[in-house]
Amino acid sequence: MKIIPVIMAGGSGTRLWPLSRGMYPKQFLPLVGEDTMLQQTCKRAAAVSTEAPIIICNEEHRFIASEQIRLSGIQGAKLILEPEGKNTAPAVAIAALQVLLEDDAVLLVLSADHYIKDTEAFVDTVLKAASAAEQGGMITFGIAPTAPETGYGYILKGKSDGELNLVDSFVEKPNAETAQQYLDSGQYLWNSGMFVFKASAYLNELKTYQPEILLACEKAMVLAVSDMDFIRPDKEAFSVCPDDSIDYAVMEKTSLAKVISFAADWSDVGSWSSLWDVTAKDTAGNSVVGDVILVDTNSSYVHSNEKLTAVLGLDDIVIVDTKDALLVANKNKVQDIKKIVNQLKAEKRSQTSHHREVYRPWGVYDSIDNGERYQVKRITVKPGAKLSVQMHHHRAEHWIVVSGTAKVRIGDQEQLVSENQSVYIPIGETHSLENPGRIPLELIEVQSGSYLGEDDIVRFEDKYGRV
Repeated sequence: MKIIPVIMAGGSGTRLWPLSRGMYPKQFLPLVGEDTMLQQTCKRAAAVSTEAPIIICNEEHRFIASEQIRLSGIQGAKLILEPEGKNTAPAVAIAALQVLLEDDAVLLVLSADHYIKDTEAFVDTVLKAASAAEQGGMITFGIAPTAPETGYGYILKGKSDGELNLVDSFVEKPNAETAQQYLDSGQYLWNSGMFVFKASAYLNELKTYQPEILLACEKAMVLAVSDMDFIRPDKEAFSVCPDDSIDYAVMEKTSLAKVISFAADWSDVGSWSSLWDVTAKDTAGNSVVGDVILVDTNSSYVHSNEKLTAVLGLDDIVIVDTKDALLVANKNKVQDIKKIVNQLKAEKRSQTSHHREVYRPWGVYDSIDNGERYQVKRITVKPGAKLSVQMHHHRAEHWIVVSGTAKVRIGDQEQLVSENQSVYIPIGETHSLENPGRIPLELIEVQSGSYLGEDDIVRFEDKYGRV
C-alpha cells in the first residue's frame, strides 16, 4: 500500500504570539524538544511511509520550510506554494491532484504544528486507517478526550464498523457545560484535523459537494510551474477558489466518513496553556525555557532566551520574552491573545509579522539598533550563500566584517573583505555580497538614508528566484 504524507504548513499561529509571528509561525519553532514542529511531523510521517512527503506552505515561508526539511534528512519532498491561503479543502485538493499525476495513492493528511508523543501508536492507527481508506473510506482521526476541552471541535461516533466508527456528526467547539456532557457520554472524540483517504476518493467527493473548489484547483495545477524545489499553482486561477475547510466542504457531507479513535498524548498546541500541558514541569508545575529563576511560583510557563527572568510569588501565569516583545498573561486568558495581535495589526506594528531576527535563504539578520535616519544590523551569511545583486534608491550601506571573508561586488569592482575590514556602498550603486568560505560570514551593516524599509530593494539577479 502506497501512503503519501501531505503536511499542511500554512498556518499563522497567532495565539502563540510573541514567539509565533506571521513570517515565522509556530510550525517552524522548536516548541517541544529540539526539532521544530514541522520537523517532528516530517519524522513522524517517515515512520509510517518511505514515500517523500508533500509540504503545502505559502510563498513567504518557502525557504524556511525547505531548509528545515533538509535538516531533517527528508529526501525528495515536494513543496507546493499556495498563492494565498484558502483553508484546508483547496490545499489538500492541489496535493491530491499532484499525487494523481503519478498514482492514486492513499494520502495521510497532517498539520505541521501538532504534538504527538507516542509515534508507535500513531503509526499503528494510521495503518489501520489506511486499510479502510484502500476500500474507499474517508477516515478522520478522533482523539479520545481527557478533559472537557472547549478549544476543540468534537466528533460524535456513529455505528461501529470494526475498529472504526461511522461519523454521526461533527460538532462545533462547545461551552464548558456541554463539553463536560460530551466527556461523560463517552461517545464524543476531539476533532484532530488529521485524515486518511485515497487521492481519487477525496477529489470525487469534492466534485460532488464543492465542484467550484475542484475546478479552480484543477486549473491552477494545470497552469502550475516548477521553480527550484517548489511547485507554484497559478495565482490567478487559484484566487477564485472558494475558502473552505475539509470538514465543511467534504467530511460533514459525505456518506464515506469514518472516524478512528486515537488514544495517545496529542495536542494542536493552539495556545500557551496547551503548550504548558505537553511540556516537562518541575515539582511546582512550572515549565521553563531559558535563564529563569522562580520563587514561590506555581503552574506557570516562562520562556526567556535573551535575559535572566526572575518570577516571585505568582501562579498560573505565562511569561514569554523575545528580543522585541514581552508577554505577561494569566494562563487562563491566553485564548484572548488574538485581541493583542489584532490591536498590533491595527496600529501596523511590525511585531505581528517579524521577529527582530529575520531569516532569509542565505542566512539571517538581526536589527540591533535604529533611529530616524540609520539602522544597524548584524548579518550572518551561510557558507556558499549569496545575497541578491541589488541596489537601493534611498540608503547607503557600510559593511564591517566581524568574522569570515566576504566577496563584495560594487558596480564593476569585486574585492575580498576580511575580518576587521570594511567597505562602503553609496546610494544607487549596484552591489552584492557572497560568502565564499567554509565558515559563516558575520558582519555589521550600518544603513543611513531618508528611507530604510525592506521594500527599498531593487533586485537584478538572485540565486533563490526572488527577482
